[in-house]
Amino acid sequence: MAKVYLYDTTLRDGAQQEGISLSLDDKLKITKKLDEAGISYIEGGWPGSNPKDEEYFKEVTKLKLNNSIVTSFGSTRKVNSLAHNDPNLLSLVESKTKVATIVGKTWDLHVTDILNANLEEGLNMISDSIAFLKSKGQRVFLDAEHFFDGFKSNKDFTLQCLKIAAESGVECIVLCDTNGGSMPFEIQQIIQEVRNNIDTELGIHTHNDCELAVANSLIAVDAGVTQVQGTLNGYGERCGNANILSIAANLSLKLDIAVLNQTELSRLTELHKFASEIINIPPNNFQPYVGANAFNHKGGLHASAVMKLADSYQHIKPELVGNNTGMTISELSGRGNITFKLKELGFPSSKISENVAELSKEIKFRESKGHQYEGAEASFELLAHRKINDVTPMFELIDYRVIVESKSSLTEDTLTEATVKLRIGSEIRHTASVGNGPVNAIDLALRKALLQDYPTLDSVRLTDYKVRVIDQGSGTEALVRVLIDSTDGNRSWQTMGASSNIIEASWIAVVDSLEYWNLYYN
Repeated sequence: MAKVYLYDTTLRDGAQQEGISLSLDDKLKITKKLDEAGISYIEGGWPGSNPKDEEYFKEVTKLKLNNSIVTSFGSTRKVNSLAHNDPNLLSLVESKTKVATIVGKTWDLHVTDILNANLEEGLNMISDSIAFLKSKGQRVFLDAEHFFDGFKSNKDFTLQCLKIAAESGVECIVLCDTNGGSMPFEIQQIIQEVRNNIDTELGIHTHNDCELAVANSLIAVDAGVTQVQGTLNGYGERCGNANILSIAANLSLKLDIAVLNQTELSRLTELHKFASEIINIPPNNFQPYVGANAFNHKGGLHASAVMKLADSYQHIKPELVGNNTGMTISELSGRGNITFKLKELGFPSSKISENVAELSKEIKFRESKGHQYEGAEASFELLAHRKINDVTPMFELIDYRVIVESKSSLTEDTLTEATVKLRIGSEIRHTASVGNGPVNAIDLALRKALLQDYPTLDSVRLTDYKVRVIDQGSGTEALVRVLIDSTDGNRSWQTMGASSNIIEASWIAVVDSLEYWNLYYN
C-alpha cells in the first residue's frame, strides 16, 4: 500500500473553533510539538488574511524541524482577475513555503450562487491559480471545497474541477466534506469513482457534524487516499474537524499503516494534553486513546479481570499511545478497583489484603450519603490512609460558625465572617476571618489557626470550586456535593465533601485539601 501522510491544520482550521485564539508564540510551540510527534505536514495559517499569520511564516523558518513540512494556505484567484496580480496568491508565494494549499470551489452551487460566476470561470480559477504557484516553484495541494456535496449535485462539473487541477500540475487533491454531512458508505463509493477518473494523489478533509469525521477519514484511506487532514483533539468550527490523534492511532494500531513510528505514537497522549494547555481548553477526559479516562475501569468485574489480564477489557495496551490503565473508585467498585488503587498508592500487599473489604464497605456507605470519589482522588487517598495507617489529623474540630450579613442597599457588599475553634495538641485555638463568601471565610479562619504549626501552608490556595446538586427533586433540601481544586504552585489535587448543608460540604472539602497537603507535601 502507498505511504499515507498526516496533515495537521490545527493552526488554521482548528483555530476557527469558538473560544480559540492563538498567539504567535502559541503557534510556534504547537508547530515544534507536531514536528516532534512526526506529523508530515503542518498548515501554518493564511498569510494573506492577517498580520499574525504573515509573521508566523517569517518566524517558523527559524525553527529546526526534523519531520514536518510547513504549508501556507489560501484560495484560488478571485473571479475575473489575473493570477499573477492576485494578492492572496502573491502572499502564498511571499510566505516562501515549499507547499501551498489552496481551496477551490468544486460545488456548482457555490460557483454560481456564492461567487456569481459561470462554471467555466470556476474551472479557470482553479487551473490559473495552480499554474501560477507552480511557476513560482511551490508544490501545490488543492482543497476541493464541498467536494462530496458538489459530486452529489453535479458530478460532471466536480470531476472536471479535479481533472483540470491534475492537468495544471497539482500534487494532491484533497476531497473535503466541508459541511460534515456525508456518510461513510458515500465517502467510499465516491472516492472509488474518482479513482477511476483521476490518477493524481488524493487526500481527505472531513468535519464532524455527524460525528463521523474520523470514520470517514479511515474509510477514505481504505478507498485509496494518501493524505489525511485533521486537527489536534478535533478542534474546529461548529462540531469540529477530524481528530488527527484518533486517526493516527487507528491507522497505526488498527489498520497497520505506519503513519507514525512507535516513539512518535507514544507521544500522542502528551500531545493531547499539551494542545489543551496551550489552547486553554480543558482536556476531554473521555477522548479515545489519549483521554484520562480512555483506559479507566469503574465496574468491579472489569477491574478484577484487568488486574488478572490487562488485555481482557482494553482494546490496546495504553502505553502504546503514552496513556495508562486507571481505576475509578465508586459504589460500583469491587475489591479489584480498590486493590489496584492501593497498590498504585504504594500500600504494602499485607495492609491491602487486611483492609480492602472494610474500605470497600466504607466507600459504598459514603457514596450512598452523597460522597463520590471520581474526580476527587485526594479525598480517596486520605480515606485510605485514615483507615489503613491511622494517620493523625492536623487538628480536632470543636466547632465552627459562619455568619452572612446582607444589607438592603445594592451598593453595600455582603459581609461573611467565619469563626473556628480547634484543638491542636493540648491547645485550643479560636480564630475568625472575614472573607469573600462563606467558603473563603472558612478557609481563611482555618489557615489562621493552623499557620503557627504549619507555616508552609501559606503556599496552598484553592483554584476552583464546584457545587453539584445530587438529588435534584428535593429542591432546596437537596444533597449537594462540593468539589475543590487546590495547588501549592507545583502540584494540584482535588477533594470533595457532601452534605445537605452546602457550608458543611464545603468545610469537608476544604479540610480534606489541607490534610492531603500535610500528608504528602508538608
